[in-house]
Amino acid sequence: MSGLSLHVVPSGNSGHAHDKDSACCSHHELQSERYLLLYLLGGMLLVGVFIARKFFPGTIDDSVAQIPAAIAAVLLGSPLFYASIKELREGRASSSSLASLAIIASISMGKYETAGWLALILLVVDQLLRRTAFGAQRVIEQLVRLTPNVARVVRDGQEQEIGLAQVKVGDVVRVRPGENLPVDGVVVTGRTTIDQASLTGEAAPHEVQPGDPVYAGTTNLSGSFDLRCTQVGADTTIGKVTQLIREAEQSKTPRQLLIEQVARFYVPVVLSISFLVWFLTGGDIERAITVLVVTCPAALLIASPTAMVAAFAAAARLGIMIKQTAYLEAAADVDTVVMDKTGTITTGRFVVSRLSPAPGVEGAELLSAAANGEQHSNHPLARSILNTAKAARINPDGTNDYEEIHGRGVKARTSMGELHVGRATWLLELNPAIKADLAIVEDRIAGMTGVHVMRDGRYLGAVGLEDKVRSNTKHVIDRLRDLGIKTVSIFTGDRLSVAERVGRTVGVDLVEAECLPEEKHALVKSMGAQGRRTLMVGDGINDGPSLASADVGVAMGLSGSDIATNSAGVALMNDDLSRIPFLIELSRRNRVIIAQNIAIAIVVAIVGLALAATGKLDIFAALLFHFIADVLVILNSFRLFRFGEAYSGAEDQDAESQPIRRAASMQLAQPAAATA
Repeated sequence: MSGLSLHVVPSGNSGHAHDKDSACCSHHELQSERYLLLYLLGGMLLVGVFIARKFFPGTIDDSVAQIPAAIAAVLLGSPLFYASIKELREGRASSSSLASLAIIASISMGKYETAGWLALILLVVDQLLRRTAFGAQRVIEQLVRLTPNVARVVRDGQEQEIGLAQVKVGDVVRVRPGENLPVDGVVVTGRTTIDQASLTGEAAPHEVQPGDPVYAGTTNLSGSFDLRCTQVGADTTIGKVTQLIREAEQSKTPRQLLIEQVARFYVPVVLSISFLVWFLTGGDIERAITVLVVTCPAALLIASPTAMVAAFAAAARLGIMIKQTAYLEAAADVDTVVMDKTGTITTGRFVVSRLSPAPGVEGAELLSAAANGEQHSNHPLARSILNTAKAARINPDGTNDYEEIHGRGVKARTSMGELHVGRATWLLELNPAIKADLAIVEDRIAGMTGVHVMRDGRYLGAVGLEDKVRSNTKHVIDRLRDLGIKTVSIFTGDRLSVAERVGRTVGVDLVEAECLPEEKHALVKSMGAQGRRTLMVGDGINDGPSLASADVGVAMGLSGSDIATNSAGVALMNDDLSRIPFLIELSRRNRVIIAQNIAIAIVVAIVGLALAATGKLDIFAALLFHFIADVLVILNSFRLFRFGEAYSGAEDQDAESQPIRRAASMQLAQPAAATA
């Protein structure tokens, strides 16, 4: 029927997402109410005729009784007639066309009651499918409701409530305990606890303080606080998630397109079989109509969409946002996983571990020069250096005369002179004479990430920083191997010694270090050229090209850059790498479910056709058969919901035992560390 393709209202490119989606939801609800009134009116007419015939036989002339039945048949059939006309105009005759033909044939025979009941039951089945399939429209409605319609803005020291559409970037918004956040922003004053489960899937709330980012749609649990708005409307994180769900639901996989192509040929075949049954049975039109009803391809058409919607919901529950169905399909074939190091395998929160000045240079001079050079950079290494300088009471001079050299470092003209801060290879290109001093410094910071500093051509040394490996990375890589992943690699711009240390710790197969963004991109493309199916995980601006060129690009969502998120086909709303093997498992399970759904639809249709053609199935039994096929497909698809729930439950149990496991892994790691 018309609703079985799981359509949603398409979104535009302008306006505020909240207002737009609210209007769409209201229109959707209003349309459902109108159809419900139509079904009730038609159903009452049919029930009236049934009661009159059953309990008051002979009191009403048969021709008179046919009048309300005919009205009911036309009323109830009109939505199907409209849908079938639309299908025929688009050149894709499908289930609505077959259902309409069956109703018209019944009306032409004078079987108005049969036509009315046929239309009513088909429409009720359609509505049941709409309401139980949990399509993207319902998910969008739930997301929209997470964001309040009004915001409490503080302007000129006065607090005032205004509509969400009137909030501007830079406004200070006050949020009280128990309220959902209306916009994305940064905490200005106050400390509180935020429940981010609606975005990240993480049950544990987050403590936030001034300077921490917060997101629309999340819930303030404890204290009142003020935030400075950074994103509003469709630009908020939850607004982007809403749009991702729309795009994903509206996109179609090659398998779904193939099913729809098959359905186009399916309809003429069914019509031919129906005509043949009518011809061979001596003009038994009722049996021919029964064939049309029982072979409606509704179950076949929803075989893929219902499974996809269930898979999206299971993924979203764990904070995995899939942009298009094609990426979910592609994840099933992945045999090579490539990971960035900083911010992906490691936490991305660097700590200055050692100052290694060159001979004749003081540590304070080195740190001061590094801080002055990096004062305007947003790189995690720069932030760590600046925090260390602040703790040492070293303040940058505030100069704005600087330039970031892509993939190399920063060049700045400051009160200390001309500074070059960045890669060792870059400084060597600029001044090959520093090679001996640089080698001495490199030995001192072996295994650390080094930021090298040169002042007016004189080499000052390097700041050594260390980054912690995420606690579950080793387990995730082991799980990927269990899933048949052949190669797990690290591609990083960091030093080889650092990358190798991390690679040994987590157990990867290949380490490519000191890679520029274009080199990462070339490596990922070369893997694809070799026939490998790649999944790339990254979070930084330099990962954007690689994420876009991989078969499946996965961005570390909330903590990652916008460029990485926009380039990737999948966005993680948290920093948990265990979502990667889950995504692959979900994709493979989804493929199996779709194959099972297609088999169910075909088998039920063949059995129903055989029963209908031999006269062992009447029209009403055919309707029940039709309904059973749809329900079996939907229930089978909904097993994917349970798959996500089971994963969440196992994850919670792992979290409870994590301290014990961590202690054990530390004991095991000590001998290895000593050997290294």
